[in-house]
Amino acid sequence: MDFPEVFALALLCLLAWFWLDSLKAREAGVAAAGQACQREGLQLLDETVAGRGLRLVRNEEGRMALQRVFEFEYSESGYDRFRGSVTLLGREVVMLELSAHRGLRLVQ
Repeated sequence: MDFPEVFALALLCLLAWFWLDSLKAREAGVAAAGQACQREGLQLLDETVAGRGLRLVRNEEGRMALQRVFEFEYSESGYDRFRGSVTLLGREVVMLELSAHRGLRLVQ
């Protein structure tokens, strides 16, 4: 094998690893959002999350890790929509936000 072939194969393996790792992180994001919505008595709309950001950061041990931010939509009544977000460092949830619905309640 020539160097270009080895390089192409290594790049292909790296892309496959990144794709599989991204799928697992997305699954962790969906699970975290679903559990938070269930705990708060909310409905996770579309049962999915969408990627909003990706960057390299240092974890607690000082090692480089991928930080991913996912957005999702949820509802209190089924007639409204709010945005939430979940931040993962690797596959560990480090922050989950769904506070928008609390400040928008109407009192009659």
